[in-house]
Amino acid sequence: MPTNTLKDRTFQVNDEGFFTNRDEWSEDLATDLARFIDIEMDEAHWAPIRFMREDSAKTGVTPTLRRMQTVGGFDIKELYRLFPGKPAKKMAWLAGLPKPVGCV
Repeated sequence: MPTNTLKDRTFQVNDEGFFTNRDEWSEDLATDLARFIDIEMDEAHWAPIRFMREDSAKTGVTPTLRRMQTVGGFDIKELYRLFPGKPAKKMAWLAGLPKPVGCV
């Protein structure tokens, strides 16, 4: 399995670059990863990331955009604004979680 290193932090990823061990994640690491995709993390960004991690810990799967809306109460248009392009994939990657089911 591939390994990435960023600022002396090493973490295991799959072939698509998603974390394979959620315990290797930290908010500091997510902040550094966000810079790679031109996102400056603020509280509006952290709220869905934290929800994803909490929900995933309970359910065992990465939440989809639909679940983010129905269970988390997040506005999908706002998630697209915060994480342009493919918000579910970007949020999962930043949250140290597997790619959500159904994401291409």
